[in-house]
Amino acid sequence: MIKDAIATLVKDAAALAQREGEIPAVPLPGVLVERPQRPENGDYATNYAMQVKKAGGVPGRPLDLAEAIARRIAASPMVRTVTTAPPGFINFFIEDAWLQQQVEAVIVAGELYGNSAIGRGVSVQVEFVSANPTGPVHVGNGRGAVTGSTLARLLEAAGYRVEREYYVNDAGGQAEVFGRTLYARYQQCFGREVAIPEDGYPGEYMVELALTIKAECGDQFLRAEGEAGPEALRDLGVEYMVRAIGADLGLLGVRYDRWFSERSLFAPEGTYERTMALLRERGHVTEKEGAVWFTAQELGQDRDNVLVRSGGAPTYFASDIAYHHDKFALRGFDRVIDIWGADHQGHVARLKTAVNALGVDPERLTILLYQLVTLRRGAEVVRLSKRSGDIITMREVIEEVGADACRFFFLMRSPDAAMDFDLELAKKQSNENPVYYVQYAHARIAGILRKAADEAIDYANGDVALLVHASELALIRRMIQWPELIEAAAQRLEAHGLPHYAMQLAQDFHVFYTECKVISDDLPLSHARLKLVRAAQTVLANALRLMGMSAPERM
Repeated sequence: MIKDAIATLVKDAAALAQREGEIPAVPLPGVLVERPQRPENGDYATNYAMQVKKAGGVPGRPLDLAEAIARRIAASPMVRTVTTAPPGFINFFIEDAWLQQQVEAVIVAGELYGNSAIGRGVSVQVEFVSANPTGPVHVGNGRGAVTGSTLARLLEAAGYRVEREYYVNDAGGQAEVFGRTLYARYQQCFGREVAIPEDGYPGEYMVELALTIKAECGDQFLRAEGEAGPEALRDLGVEYMVRAIGADLGLLGVRYDRWFSERSLFAPEGTYERTMALLRERGHVTEKEGAVWFTAQELGQDRDNVLVRSGGAPTYFASDIAYHHDKFALRGFDRVIDIWGADHQGHVARLKTAVNALGVDPERLTILLYQLVTLRRGAEVVRLSKRSGDIITMREVIEEVGADACRFFFLMRSPDAAMDFDLELAKKQSNENPVYYVQYAHARIAGILRKAADEAIDYANGDVALLVHASELALIRRMIQWPELIEAAAQRLEAHGLPHYAMQLAQDFHVFYTECKVISDDLPLSHARLKLVRAAQTVLANALRLMGMSAPERM
């Protein structure tokens, strides 16, 4: 990338200045190249001179160091001018001819434009949503789903090997409550007057599930009045719910490589038993008050945590430790990324401590938290779902505004910030709606290219050197930011820059379209501008695809 090339130029120039005695023999730091906010400060800039002075205690002004380095920067076809500015910046202005050639580079790369190899094939597991299979996917789950699936795409584009996983909580107390609720609803289907458990799931979806099972299986799960329902009914209900969750997430464009059953951890001599044995072997387990505890205080936590209750039932924490032992030790992922709701914040530190207790570097585990979503219709808050009674289901929102709008809006803010989702705005077909604005830019480009094809205007040999208008060069400058964005987003695990970049690219295109007539009587210029339009379409489509959205040809 151009930022890397500039960093190399700076590093080489500093090394030369050091050999020639203008910089003392001190260790030289790495070079950080950024984009200035003001265009008068160049296309790229670095504060490297200030970093050198700070790192080595170099005497003199940072500006003098900057000038010494700038004088020695080698000529490059991509750099037009190098300047310095107080207190010690080195600014780079990109050569127009190099910018123009990037149009050709974008077209040649096509769908691969922007992809990187920084991941070097490192294996990463991204686990996201993983909501209990006791109810439909709600809006909050949807935010986690979009965040996780987009990060997975980003990491793949950056050269990582990615596996997407859903952890199915089909063991433990919530699954038992689900089973009892389902059996109560199932009995009601046969006319029995039974109430659901006080801690049960009251949503209408449980009635629908019971009716579905009755229609398909008849009374085979019915037991004598007063008896508990069979585990087979609970298991079948969980299976149906997982299928429904998969279908709802599929509407959102989310797919998984694996659905992992929590219950599988507890197979005889399985992962759970091996994990507990390992913790005991490493001295991290004690017994007190009739329960089994993880000695977290010895590892810096405020208190120890229960692994096995006095009644013999493993805690959710014990399951989670076994699950992560499976991820790291048994399946051998280099990195694991968990994406959880903000209500799990208190669980983050203790799980990383437990991973450390297993002998795994906790830095290999990243846990990202996402905040709540408030649905609105303009100023009015939407509070209840017609189907579930107590949550807003993701399916309802998708059916109202579409999957593309859901994905774009969920990505617009950092996951750690609470967000408002305006359903009315998401449906508007106007420039007020950022989803419409971006997708309309792609559709407009497609229309221009169709018109060129209809008029038999072949732009393949267009001369990009004719692209000299300010709005043309601004559009190209925006396009070459795309590879930088992918790399930075993958390294920081931040996907919210994608929709903002797409809006900026769409805006730059609309400005260009307003100021520059694409198809005109000047055929050579038409050919060049059509080539630019084709490149812009490529980058915009790549951005939409990385966000999991469609790139419409017509709107």
